[in-house]
Amino acid sequence: MANSPMKPVAALLLFLNFCMYVIVLGIGGWAVNRAIDHGFIIGPGFQLPAHFSPIYFPMGNAATGFFVMFAMLAGVVGVASAIAGISHIRSWTVSSSSSAASVAGVAWTLTVLAMGFACKEIELEIRNARLRTMEAFLIILSATQLLYIAAIHGGA
Repeated sequence: MANSPMKPVAALLLFLNFCMYVIVLGIGGWAVNRAIDHGFIIGPGFQLPAHFSPIYFPMGNAATGFFVMFAMLAGVVGVASAIAGISHIRSWTVSSSSSAASVAGVAWTLTVLAMGFACKEIELEIRNARLRTMEAFLIILSATQLLYIAAIHGGA
């Protein structure tokens, strides 16, 4: 397994996925910060709005809150997947591939879930450029993360 032709492919996909997950986390952090700063203000003298949602984001549409939350979750697990992947790339043994593949599988599952909310957000329209960028990154990540999992299994 030490001279596998899939090792450079897996390393390239790992680096690409790590960079994209970090960008998703950055944009998601901006969206959460903006939602906290410009969300509903509820105090003793205020009434809840008629269409109140606990996941309210002032930019975007009804799917934005769910999309951002699951994108952030996918980003954190994706970065953890990259950390486990670095360990696997360094040793490239059968024993290290199971942990890297399992964390990568969880990250891919969460990424596909966030991509589903991204598709719903695209369908509902009304969103800004940063959210469009995050949607595009998650759609691309759903494919590249799956290719990374295939490269890990191809080397085993």
